[in-house]
Amino acid sequence: MRSSLISALAILISFSSYAESRIKDLVSIKGVRTNGVVGYGLVIGLNGTGDGGGEITNNSLKLLFQKLGLDPKREIVSKNVAAVIVTAELPPFARAGQKVDIKVSSIGDASSLAGGTLLVTPLKGGDGQIYAIGSGSISIGGLTQGSKFPTIGLVPGGAIVEKEFTFDFEKKKSLRLSLNQPDFTTAARIEKILNTELGGKYALARDATTVDLIVPFEYQRNIVQMIALIENYSVTADTKAKIIINERTGTIVAGGEIILKPVAISHGSLTIEVKDQSSDQGGNNKKKGDSLYFVDKKTTLSDLVKALNAFGAGPEDIISIFQALKKNGALLAEIELI
Repeated sequence: MRSSLISALAILISFSSYAESRIKDLVSIKGVRTNGVVGYGLVIGLNGTGDGGGEITNNSLKLLFQKLGLDPKREIVSKNVAAVIVTAELPPFARAGQKVDIKVSSIGDASSLAGGTLLVTPLKGGDGQIYAIGSGSISIGGLTQGSKFPTIGLVPGGAIVEKEFTFDFEKKKSLRLSLNQPDFTTAARIEKILNTELGGKYALARDATTVDLIVPFEYQRNIVQMIALIENYSVTADTKAKIIINERTGTIVAGGEIILKPVAISHGSLTIEVKDQSSDQGGNNKKKGDSLYFVDKKTTLSDLVKALNAFGAGPEDIISIFQALKKNGALLAEIELI
């Protein structure tokens, strides 16, 4: 199992740097984003798993009854009610009447929200205005009573958009594209492909993250068609040489043009030497003796992993070797531990 895992890693390293991506998958357009909304509400119908009192819940129940025309004289205490915070993400260009999913989280002493119903709850944006109204039966995803998070639930399609975030997208004369992974090379390539395909100097890479695009005259009344066109242009995204290591799980993810300098590696009974091919005319990856391998200097990390795999090295061995190579300066890549 370990050998197949390491072999798969080698294949990923060999080919990931050369794949083309759509501009759609590399950038986001300024202004085209989700908008978070939040509200406070009550969940009723719980089978004795609610808050069972508390100032916030009790006051909320009193206000609710007063709005319904009732005037309770005594404090209301019920284990069938829970106070919750309701959150949602409105998609870009969300329109009135559109339904979105909402997340419900207990803020009191409730032990479970299973089987409860969220009462009508206004959801507000950062400006304090109400943009959606949420309500409905709560689902906790099939969680059992012994599950860890029965106090968090979802209401699929539980909120209806009441007010739209204003954004006159069709009137824009220019767009700003922001790279999801900042990179100067990728930004320059996006600028080049946009100018080539649109037939003019319309795009300009401002920095590693930003590409500004002037909307050509013929698309100024049809900007959606232009975006549909440019977001499907293919670009070879450049990747920084980087290795991500999770020591707890033994997971290793590597990408980019990771190059090795001449170096000798000794780890337990394993010995590997990375050297110039010119100094050894016998070729690269040549076995010498029982435990010595030569790997050509021109190779990338994938060939080293293959050599390690040939010795049956596990993830723990590879992690130790990578860290030592980085400290020695022979591994030209960034290592990040998570």
